[in-house]
Amino acid sequence: MSKLLFIEGNDVELLHSGAQFFPALISAIAQAQHEVYLESYIFATDQTAQSVQAALIQAAGRGVQVRVVIDWIGSDRNVALDLTQSFNEQGVACRCFNPWFKRGLARTHRKILVVDQQVAIVGGLNIIDDNIADDGSGHALPFPRWDFAVRVTGPLVANIHQEVAAQWRKLGKLGLRTRLALMKHLHADAKVAGKQITAAALVVRDNLRNRVTIQRAYLQALGMARSRAILVTPYFAPGRKFRRALFSAATRGVDVVLLLGVGQFALQDAVAQSFYPKLLAAGVRIVEYRKTQLHAKVAVIDEDWATVGSSNFDGLSLFVNHEANIVIRDKNFAASLAEKLEQGLADGVEVLAADVHKKAWYRHVWHGVAYLVYRGLMRIVTFGHYG
Repeated sequence: MSKLLFIEGNDVELLHSGAQFFPALISAIAQAQHEVYLESYIFATDQTAQSVQAALIQAAGRGVQVRVVIDWIGSDRNVALDLTQSFNEQGVACRCFNPWFKRGLARTHRKILVVDQQVAIVGGLNIIDDNIADDGSGHALPFPRWDFAVRVTGPLVANIHQEVAAQWRKLGKLGLRTRLALMKHLHADAKVAGKQITAAALVVRDNLRNRVTIQRAYLQALGMARSRAILVTPYFAPGRKFRRALFSAATRGVDVVLLLGVGQFALQDAVAQSFYPKLLAAGVRIVEYRKTQLHAKVAVIDEDWATVGSSNFDGLSLFVNHEANIVIRDKNFAASLAEKLEQGLADGVEVLAADVHKKAWYRHVWHGVAYLVYRGLMRIVTFGHYG
């Protein structure tokens, strides 16, 4: 896919963190009449997750066809297997993605709900209480995790439904010919009319036809940026093409700002910090978000381009895992998301070039070593695509 398929006529509502996401998710499931598809990287066992689980079971109990996909690693393999068994025993069809790495290293990192082919929710939030750290430690966070999703109604939902239905089928037993035919059908143009004006596109990453689709969407948007680009991610370790796009935009006068999560994984922080000197030298601004766990994977470029989804700016998301983002071309939506991002920037701490240069020499050595280790591993798992 070299070009995004933007579809007019959608209503796209921004959902900020669990306080807005979980009520919207549970409400949509509660109103389901025919069918529910849910995909999540993490499906935890806390009270919030249990409320979602109960809503899915209740829907199945009233005759709705409910299908759930959870990642075997993301949900912890034992929890994932227990949850799969529990769901299936209670009428909810549930499948684990890639148990025991039978289908390679890829994980499904997507977070998608589709109900009755009428409403979809796509974003970065897992099924876990956003006051609890999602690294398995169970630690309480000082503030709710900072994340976003979108609730979509309109013709784009048909495309999202095609994607989740195909994923469900691919996790079953399909022959190679059927899989190839399914992929061909999956990318047929949607022709459903809508009432609203918002143009939006579903952009996914997998390891077949859509290996670099999400990265290409970012590269195209950065290449056309005129005034400002705010990009947000908890894990920053993009490949060479992505970094060059950031450099290029900044050097031609675009105000490029990175809002990065820090403090969760020391190695990841070191890898991200290895890029700081060159980014700052090119004019890219860097702000570290330290208030609580930043989990958002979003961006606003200029006044009318925005994206919300599951893809980080790192080797795993851009070259290995299955991901899903929504790209929105709408000034009102972009302004709404930009307002939230400005608050995130205000709550963060800007990194200055002088502060980076003042760091002890061994810190710079550590950052360089971390990057070399990371790059080596990514080149192996991406068969050389990560640079």
